[in-house]
Parts: sequence; C-alpha cells; structure tokens
Amino acid sequence: MGAGHAHPLHLERRSPVHALAPEVKILATLLFTIVVVATPRTEFTAFGGYALLLAVVAVLARVPLPWLAKRATIELPFVVLAVALPFAGHGERITWLGLSLSVDGLYGAWNIFAKGTLGVLASLLLAASTTMRDLILGLDRLRCPRVFTQIATFMLRYLDILADDARRMRIARLSRGYDPRFLWQAKAFAVGVGALFLRAYERGERVYLAMVSRGYTGRLPAADSSGAGVAQWSAAAALPLMAVAIALGAALG
Repeated sequence: MGAGHAHPLHLERRSPVHALAPEVKILATLLFTIVVVATPRTEFTAFGGYALLLAVVAVLARVPLPWLAKRATIELPFVVLAVALPFAGHGERITWLGLSLSVDGLYGAWNIFAKGTLGVLASLLLAASTTMRDLILGLDRLRCPRVFTQIATFMLRYLDILADDARRMRIARLSRGYDPRFLWQAKAFAVGVGALFLRAYERGERVYLAMVSRGYTGRLPAADSSGAGVAQWSAAAALPLMAVAIALGAALG
C-alpha cells in the first residue's frame, strides 16, 4: 500500500495525535461524529463542549486555526441552505429586525450549521494528522471490504499520473488554438476527456495483467501487520467518551 504521493490535507508534524495508529483515529472520529449527530439540536451547551474538545485535539495535533478555517469553507453550500430555512420554514414565527422568521426553521438552520461544522472540523483534523496511505491502511485493519481499500490504493497511486496526462492534453489543446472561452470549442474538451478515460482504462488492464502474471490472487500484500496497542486505543477513546459525557451531562442538566 505504499505510495510516495503528496496528501494535500496532511500536515507533517510531530505530535501525540500524529503518532496514533490510523485505525484508532478513524474509529474515534467516526464515534465522535455519531455522538454529535445524535445530540438533540436544542442542546446548545453540548455543541459548545464538542467544539472545545476539537480545539483541544487541534492544539495537541499542532494544527493552526487559520488552516482549519480556510478548509472548512467546503461546507458553505450547506450554510447557504441553512440560512434559507428560517425564511422558508412553517409553524410558529418570530419577528427579528423586521424579518419574520420560523422558529422551527431557526432550529433547523442551527442543527445543520452546528453538526456540519463539527463534522467537517473532525474530518479535517483526521486528514491533517494522517496520510492518505495510513488512512487506507487503517481502513484495512478495521476490516473494511478489501475491494474498497484496493481501489482506493490504486486510485492514490495513479491519480498523479492521470493528472499529468490531463495537464499534457490541456497544453496540447492550447498549443493548437483551443480557447475554453468559446462554446463551440467544448468538443475538443469532451474528446480529451474521452481519450483520457480510454487511456486510464487501458493502463488499468495492463497493470492488472502484470499483477496476475506476478501471482496476484485478489489480495494485496499487507504493508504492515502490526496494529495499535491498548495505550493507543485508550488515548483515542478519550474523544468519543468525553463527547458522550458532555451529551449525557447536557441531557440530564
């Protein structure tokens, strides 16, 4: 599963979070997200506690806040949807600054924004502290279907090659007078996409035949059979367990 390709979201740091095995970080992030999603939208203090937990993880992982804020903008389309809910919602309404807002819509907007933001931040922290190779290795150790991990492995290995092919094809089109500003030249782009697909398909066939001739039986050799120890599982469990404690405290309070 080894690959020497760059991971655009990975931050090379020396931190306790980076040192954890990938499978424990994946499972901790998944359980934390489940707790966040299961929390009722009216438990405002619980969401504040979750945000504080992620801030602590970010400090431990030495991930700067501006880096997180910049990449969290991926959720902006969902934020725009959330902003529209108070105006389009039904039921009880309140007036704020001359605007008639739906109470249920306000809760719905808060629900989308809070849970979406926490989920995105948790995923970014996982990506920042774990390389793509380690993510795939962690999924394999968690008994993820091998078909999925193998496809992801080949995608990671050959993605840069396909990107280079697409870049060379674009340069060739531009050198022949292609200008993407004109609609009638879209045919050249479509032909290029088709050619790239055929090239990728043929490369995949050649790679598969080469693997079969070398003894491939449907399973890639494991790069590292060692897993996480009890200490690492205990450290990673702190995040979801504290999230559960915050949720229970908010519910009982």
